Amino acid sequence: MPRLAIGPEFPRELSALAQPVRRDAVVALRRFLLNVSGAPHPERVRGARDPRVATLRLAPGHRGVVVRQRDVYWLRTVLPDPDAWSYARRHRYGVNPVIGVVEEWDAEALERVEPALRRSVRPSRLFDAICDGDLLGLGLDGVALPLFRLITTEADVAALEPLLPPTQYAPLAVLARGGTMAEAWRELDAWRASADDAGPIDTDDLYAALRRSPDRAAFVPDKVALDRVLASPEWCTFLRPAQHRLAKAARYDHPVLVIGGAGTGKTVIALHRAAHLALRGAGPVLLVTFSQSLAEELSARLDLLIEDEVVRKRVEVDNAERLAVRIVAAAEGRRPALVGPGARSLAQLTDEALRVLSIATGDLLDDVDPALKPYRHVVVDEAQDVSPAQWRLLRAVVPRARDDLFIVGDPHQRVTDTRVALGSVGIPADQHLLGVSYRLPQELLSFVVRLRGGGPSPGLVKGVTDMYDYSATHHGERPVVRAYDSEEAELAGLRATVESWLADGVSPAEIAVGARNQRLVRAAKETLDGLDVRALTFQHLKGLEFERVALIGVAEGIVPEPPSQGPPQDPAPDPYARARALQRERSILFVACTRARSMLYISHSGRGSPFLPL
Repeated sequence: MPRLAIGPEFPRELSALAQPVRRDAVVALRRFLLNVSGAPHPERVRGARDPRVATLRLAPGHRGVVVRQRDVYWLRTVLPDPDAWSYARRHRYGVNPVIGVVEEWDAEALERVEPALRRSVRPSRLFDAICDGDLLGLGLDGVALPLFRLITTEADVAALEPLLPPTQYAPLAVLARGGTMAEAWRELDAWRASADDAGPIDTDDLYAALRRSPDRAAFVPDKVALDRVLASPEWCTFLRPAQHRLAKAARYDHPVLVIGGAGTGKTVIALHRAAHLALRGAGPVLLVTFSQSLAEELSARLDLLIEDEVVRKRVEVDNAERLAVRIVAAAEGRRPALVGPGARSLAQLTDEALRVLSIATGDLLDDVDPALKPYRHVVVDEAQDVSPAQWRLLRAVVPRARDDLFIVGDPHQRVTDTRVALGSVGIPADQHLLGVSYRLPQELLSFVVRLRGGGPSPGLVKGVTDMYDYSATHHGERPVVRAYDSEEAELAGLRATVESWLADGVSPAEIAVGARNQRLVRAAKETLDGLDVRALTFQHLKGLEFERVALIGVAEGIVPEPPSQGPPQDPAPDPYARARALQRERSILFVACTRARSMLYISHSGRGSPFLPL
């Protein structure tokens, strides 16, 4: 029976096909898995750069391109017949000899580039000082080594990026900018999906290489698995190497803190870690996030990620405030009042919940029987907005044992005034940094870094975190900033913009409109009546993502919100407190801007917000 692995591009391209073509392709793949009569058979490609490449006729006029080795078939793409044959002839495939992951090369384009590199060659070439053995030790391909030897400038390396596997480009780029061999090795090693993937590499073993490449292949042994991969969002199935390494680690002996910028996949990591612990952990899992609306969103995403109902029930999703209320309610036998006479504040309830737990489990500073704790594992998303008291509560609901706390966050996306280092609340965590944004195009990332200021931000870790080293994996549209003479004209421009996006074929569910206050949100909803797109405050956009986002009212006097006016007898405002408030306002706008995957539209009437970069 064939062993079929699906590449990440295939589900996207299949979903873009007409429904009859899509149906025929799925039926053909089901037959292929069963190896029954009428199943598509691999057809050799004349002039292919890689003899293992073949095509499968999946539907009239459409073919899948596969890389075949014995009974293993890696399905790369589905295209109209002429495009499929061209794709199949153009590419070659290999296995990185150092970390063992699969690599795809645009061999045809590289053949065209080589004469240009030869013509521009200089007496001194970029990698002359590095011997072949050292370059090969970084996993660089022996066949491509003569091409790499022709490179004379860092710009040559940058021009080759779209044509090379990332595991080839990454160490080359480090060396090109003057980095050391050790730095280049670390860059290559970052593409290893598991810390356990050490040992000898067989570059002829495609099956083992695909198993080491969770971002490039998902094996589908039967019809059920095939249908699940084709129907699931990409984040459910294909994890980037760094994401996979963090989420699927066999065990952590200490609490873990993952810090990453917008679009680096922190929430995806948290979801997969919770699912991993539910399947392989030692007890119930609590997934904590910032608000109830985000908890509902994460719960729905877990429903997609965890197919087994028994495993799914092992994960509870909540926010820290509701957790405190639940603990107090269970102890007192009734839900505590939150409003009216005798009501306690959420801060008071958090303190009471901590007291209740201390009575139930003993001294919180000592190790205790894990069975006495409400949860065995806690995963925290949006950690930058958790208060000190809430951190103490989260520390108390889980025993001090392996895989106890797994935390993800970004101090630059803080929307509250909380600034706490985990070590100060009894959680000394091992830190991991993510610096590559997979959601934001480089143009949008550069814009929001300038908007946020790019400087250091305190919280979660001792000291500060900066964001100057962030980068994106792809390019896209620059954000659009429009100025209008009046709010009425601005709202009309919003309607026209959203209508144009819908005319482009963007789903209403993939469009969001944001504003700083509820008045503007109501105005946006009235303006967009009948278009079925979401309009939310900036704060309620937190944790969500959309294909295209429009932010309105980003004007002076609205963003940032003007300070509240106290009674005349109030003392002069504290300049430090005002500075913190402004930075919080800047962070709120930053969070709203980073919800867009491909296009960001910002508008204002009158003078624009001082936060907008020039």
